[in-house]
Amino acid sequence: MDSNEPKPGWYVLHTRSRFEQVVWEGLTKKTLDAFLPKMSTLSKRRDRKLVIRVPVFPGYCFVKSDLNPYERIEIIKTIGVVRIIGNKDGPISVPDNVIESLQIMASGDVPVQVGSLRMQKGDRVLVVSGPFTGVYGSFEYYLGRSTVVVSVDALGQTASVEVAEEDVERVPDV
Repeated sequence: MDSNEPKPGWYVLHTRSRFEQVVWEGLTKKTLDAFLPKMSTLSKRRDRKLVIRVPVFPGYCFVKSDLNPYERIEIIKTIGVVRIIGNKDGPISVPDNVIESLQIMASGDVPVQVGSLRMQKGDRVLVVSGPFTGVYGSFEYYLGRSTVVVSVDALGQTASVEVAEEDVERVPDV
């Protein structure tokens, strides 16, 4: 192999909402090395409880490639792919040891704890499920392990509610 040729690396793909599995299947059909870490979780159905496998990182999938022009186009053309994550200098690869660690974690039946939602006081949030679905507010503080307090300001007054942490998503500042 020529020393100027890029070595294959793992790259993060941003996918359409709930298209992670479609992207993984599309990449695999194209004989590309793809990885979609999943974890078991209890489904929140009203009529029954069911253990289902969901992506550890919703909205993302990993692909191993040297990003040669042909493969790069095939990756981007895959149904559900939005973009390859990177910066102004181009795509950013994920170290192999990080992918290996995620593969080990995702292969077990032990619940994986993800902690990217940790919020700071004042962060804008949206309640995405539960009885307060659709409420926009600001994060106030954590109340116990998995409950957050969200406040809504109106007319110079504040109304606050306690919401399960998994029911809240941070909203990017605009």
